[in-house]
Amino acid sequence: MMDFFKNKRVWITGASSGIGEALALCLAEKGAHLILSARNELEMNRVAADCLTAGAASVLVKKLDLEQHDTIPELVENTLKQVGKVDVLVNNGGISQRALALNTTLEVDKKLMAVNYFGTIALTKALLPNMIMHQLGHIVTITSLTGKFGSPYRSSYAASKHALHGFFDSLRAELAEYQIKVTLICPGFIRTNVSKNALTGDGSKLGTMDEATEKGMEPTRLATKILQAIQEGKQEAYFGGIEVLVIYLKLFFPAYFSMLLLKAIVR
Repeated sequence: MMDFFKNKRVWITGASSGIGEALALCLAEKGAHLILSARNELEMNRVAADCLTAGAASVLVKKLDLEQHDTIPELVENTLKQVGKVDVLVNNGGISQRALALNTTLEVDKKLMAVNYFGTIALTKALLPNMIMHQLGHIVTITSLTGKFGSPYRSSYAASKHALHGFFDSLRAELAEYQIKVTLICPGFIRTNVSKNALTGDGSKLGTMDEATEKGMEPTRLATKILQAIQEGKQEAYFGGIEVLVIYLKLFFPAYFSMLLLKAIVR
């Protein structure tokens, strides 16, 4: 896998912590050119320094707020002036939710879609013309197992991830003639701050780590698996613990899946 990513230009969103940081460090060790984006510049600079120490060919930090859609085309234009092209885009940035649908304001619903869905496709669309011009590229989007099934306390989060699957499945077919690949990565419980930063019904952060997340897969282990899936050109890949089996449970035993969901403690 070392040679596959060496000198490739890889743009990672949500790169200041969690899965994004783990991916950046793994790619740095493989000699990739990195473009790191997130809102928190201080943390991005910390990750960038760690990546250079780990062996990255270069690191470019670009502040990005996925909710500010109008700023994205200019950001992409300026970035491409510096790097020329992007071999791999990793759409990783996003926010989660921990609230019942009934108790979630419409503004929170809109924010989840604005960041997770519209922000992701805005960046992808802005970058696509360059990829098509070069007849190369790999678009990787980190969704979630909840992109395959919904669960209580995740209604808007699951909706935003389902939307990503619909968009990128369609886009994959449209881009086949240009030799551009599309991969959807669906993690289960990963040991990050995703639950701490998750929005509650009124838009405030939950502020605590739930038990399932605390017991989840280590981000570095997930990053290694994601890079393997990218190298193999997989269209879709699921990672996690026993929760991955729920996908197949819903597919083959939908009535049983629905019954278990009623009993699930997911908050």
